[in-house]
Amino acid sequence: MGTYYVVKLYSAHELDTAALQQQIDTELELVNDLMSTYRPESELMRFNRFDSGKAFPLSEQTRVVVAEALRLAEQTNGVLDVTVGPLVELWGFGAHGRIEHAPDQADIDNARSVVGYQKLTLSADGLTKSVPQLAVDLSTIAKGYGVDRVAEILEHNGIDNYLVEIGGEMRIKGNKPDSQPWKIAIEKPVNAERSVQRILQTGDMGVATSGDYRNYFEEGGIRYSHLIDPRSGQPIQHKTVSATVLHPSCMTADGYATALNVMPSEEAIAFANRYNIAALLVVKTEDGFTELASDAFKPFLTE
Repeated sequence: MGTYYVVKLYSAHELDTAALQQQIDTELELVNDLMSTYRPESELMRFNRFDSGKAFPLSEQTRVVVAEALRLAEQTNGVLDVTVGPLVELWGFGAHGRIEHAPDQADIDNARSVVGYQKLTLSADGLTKSVPQLAVDLSTIAKGYGVDRVAEILEHNGIDNYLVEIGGEMRIKGNKPDSQPWKIAIEKPVNAERSVQRILQTGDMGVATSGDYRNYFEEGGIRYSHLIDPRSGQPIQHKTVSATVLHPSCMTADGYATALNVMPSEEAIAFANRYNIAALLVVKTEDGFTELASDAFKPFLTE
């Protein structure tokens, strides 16, 4: 997944931590082997090369992630679209590496012609694409799925007090050894330093944050974010710099956080309130940053 993982846990019974770590490493390697866009022979990349009109058989793990991605795509009216890969690559934020100049409109239009979750069909036989060049990128949701899988391993081993993090996405359950709840920090969205925007006590919850303040390039005074709006084929240009979502499933939180960061803030909060999503947006203003919270997030706001 191109990032780190951290597991913190507390257990009243003795654990074989070496065996537990081996289970976790094996599971995360499996997720990579199935869904990574950086491994040419992953299940996902083999599907992306698959140009037959027939269904491509999927593992149960990939099926779960694709099904949730398609559900979120439908709910967000295509704002979260896992077929956006060609546009991500075109803008220099994919496996092929960075670019120095923004693509021209003709290239954007060409990429958009092979983008669209509606061109995917998930059935009992597997995953089918109506356009041979269609490519799927699960990076907006698979990391959260990995967190959930690690959490399931811990619970299977009788561990009910833990914090799991993969590259900033988390699942939290129970308490620390001192019986105090886990606390997590939302990062202040600034480039020059790592500082805290807010401390949260979430209870048993998945937590995901999407931000555009570190992954971008600039050309001619214009800042191009890695977050691409599939509706325009362009990087987002609005003032939302991060979106944090709380949800029992980190996979679902991961997808929602990306979608809400792609939407302008007014649209994002209205969407979160419509579907009872606990979301916190950090929005850039002339004086710094302001926070916008959905109704479901407000109970978690404690000074």
